[in-house]
Amino acid sequence: MKKLLTAITAASLLVLTSCSDSFFDLQPDDQVTVDKIYKTESDFEIAVNGCYAKLQTQMNFYIEMCEYRSDNLTLNAPTAGTQDRYDIDKFKETPANGILDDLWANFNNGVYRCNMVLDRIDDAQFDAVKRNQFKAEAMFIRALTYFNMYRAWGTVPVARKVVSVDEALKLARPSVDEMYGYIAGDLEMIVNDNMLPASYPKSDIGRATSGAAKALLAKVYLTFGHPDKAASLLEGMIGSYSLLPDVLDVFDVENKMNSEIIFAVRYNKTVVGEGHGAWYALTNLTDDNNRTRTLNELYTPADRRSQLLEYVKVPDVNTHLMRKFYDTRDATTRQYGADNVILRYADVMLMYAEALNEVGYSNRQDSPALNALNAVHTRAGLAPIDIADLPDRDAFRKAVMLERQKEFPYEGHRWFDSVRLGGAMEAAANEGLTILDYQMLYPIPSTEIERINDKTILWQNPGY
Repeated sequence: MKKLLTAITAASLLVLTSCSDSFFDLQPDDQVTVDKIYKTESDFEIAVNGCYAKLQTQMNFYIEMCEYRSDNLTLNAPTAGTQDRYDIDKFKETPANGILDDLWANFNNGVYRCNMVLDRIDDAQFDAVKRNQFKAEAMFIRALTYFNMYRAWGTVPVARKVVSVDEALKLARPSVDEMYGYIAGDLEMIVNDNMLPASYPKSDIGRATSGAAKALLAKVYLTFGHPDKAASLLEGMIGSYSLLPDVLDVFDVENKMNSEIIFAVRYNKTVVGEGHGAWYALTNLTDDNNRTRTLNELYTPADRRSQLLEYVKVPDVNTHLMRKFYDTRDATTRQYGADNVILRYADVMLMYAEALNEVGYSNRQDSPALNALNAVHTRAGLAPIDIADLPDRDAFRKAVMLERQKEFPYEGHRWFDSVRLGGAMEAAANEGLTILDYQMLYPIPSTEIERINDKTILWQNPGY
């Protein structure tokens, strides 16, 4: 862990000297220097760690574009600093929204970092197993990045290698099938060729594993409408990880990367630049926590998951944090160190239940689909769900969607879950909002439309 985060810090400094967050700043300032450093195993380890470092800067995606877009969080009124958030929350965002613009650039810079590795690593001369691992890690991060972009904007221009400015201006939006092929193809190669290990030594915990690639690939399959492939893949993951007996332990900062965590963006508050600010913080418990009526009424008293959303005072700081992200502040760096969990075993179990139901509904109480759903449900301290209460595929689908909302608030799942499972309009209506089909996607940032200036290559999403 310490080795990985120290290397990420070094990688961030190295990468930041050669590129900015602009999609079109795709060439290093000093090509000779870059050519010299992409040679040894150590060079590539630093470069791959730079790819991970970019993930540390993307928490805003999960907060703004996922949680505030969903029926979990809301703003009653905008302020000078929250107009873009308010517009996203109320489905009033325009292509000029600054949050969308910043994250588009951030994601593409992350792809650039991955492509810098992938362009050069096949010709590098060091241990083949290690070379395969570094290659797969860059492919995994690139696939995750493009997957998030696809879920947000639909198809986006895809760079499979480092491109010049002129080449970037000619990158066209691919078809949905092509986009699927890019994302799933990378992950399938990782999985089928066994490019990643199942686990790492303690110093490298946090790197992408074979399990992370499989879990992400399963989510890709579900998103692109291939539940049969997802079910087959997820079946092989059952038992590879385990749900912690007490859901409150999953996010304990003293219990990071436990048996339930499959992939998380790592942070370390004791290392300058490797911690973060206080996520979803309140100054006083009387402050507005921005939760919707839906989220406030979501849990029954017996559901232990509600305790993860309780706020706790941070010692020696005028700050309250949710138990889900609770940590004390480091006195020297003034940072916090909770990880951003991206994939965990509860997600695998609920994806498995979803996939099996989409392939074929079962009315058996002992069906694998209901067993997977109940594993997460009962872990929260609740009585098992009776299949009699879920008489058909649609009822089962809605039960999965509800369970996912209870299990993953503030983890960036809810908006995309509701889009994938067909509940986005109803969820918005429950919060007094009327949305249309085109609003399942965000508008392409106007800066990118204007820069390309060719609607046959990069066109605006319909409705915007």
